[in-house]
Formats: sequence, structure tokens, C-alpha cells
Amino acid sequence: MKMKLAVIAHDGKKADMVAFLNRHYEFMHSANIEIITTGKHAQDAGLKVERLLSGPLGGDAQIAAQVAEHKVQMVLFFRDPLGKHPHEPDVQMLMRVCDVHNVPLATNPASAELMLKGFEKQMQK
Repeated sequence: MKMKLAVIAHDGKKADMVAFLNRHYEFMHSANIEIITTGKHAQDAGLKVERLLSGPLGGDAQIAAQVAEHKVQMVLFFRDPLGKHPHEPDVQMLMRVCDVHNVPLATNPASAELMLKGFEKQMQK
């Protein structure tokens, strides 16, 4: 089962995103999970990912389009609830599109861990 996973983060959570990807990269690679992300942080950390535009330049919209086209099966979005984000309307749109198309969306590391573990368990069946 091939899966495409979008992993993105607000600036204040980029380190958390990269740490999460590093912790789970071997599993995701072995499970044939294709990772897409916005910006350069994951790529700069040496991870093999498909890089889209940064969020403020349209990356969130690119991911939303792939969700709407059923090309992305899960979104992990490490949000910074305390920061100000000029592209918040794009973030809200991405979250709405995930809800409309019933695509799992995690907004913090704890929920991302649970979703990935659930996927791993489902694969073992």
C-alpha cells in the first residue's frame, strides 16, 4: 500500500517536525510512505522528501490541492498556536479541505505519533 504523507510546520515548530521525521524516517521509508513538505528544513536535514513551496508562498495550497485530488492520505501539521502567522487563511483552508475529504490531520507531535502508530498497526494486519 503506497501512501503519500504531507508534513509541514510553522516556523516555531520546524525543529519538532525535523525531529519527528528523523525518529520515524526508517519506518516511513520501509513502509513505502512518500513524504512531501513545504520549505527546505527536512531536505536540509538530509531527508529524502518532495519539496513544495514554502507555506506563505503557496505550499499549504499545493498540499490542499493534493488532498482534494486524493493524492495525499495523511497530513501532519506541527502548528505553533502561540505565534502570529500571516498566511493563517491558507492554514485554515488546508484544515478545512482535510475535513471535507476526511483525510487524517494531526496538528501536534502527540497526535502525529498516534496517527503514525495507527497506520503502522493497520499495515501489520
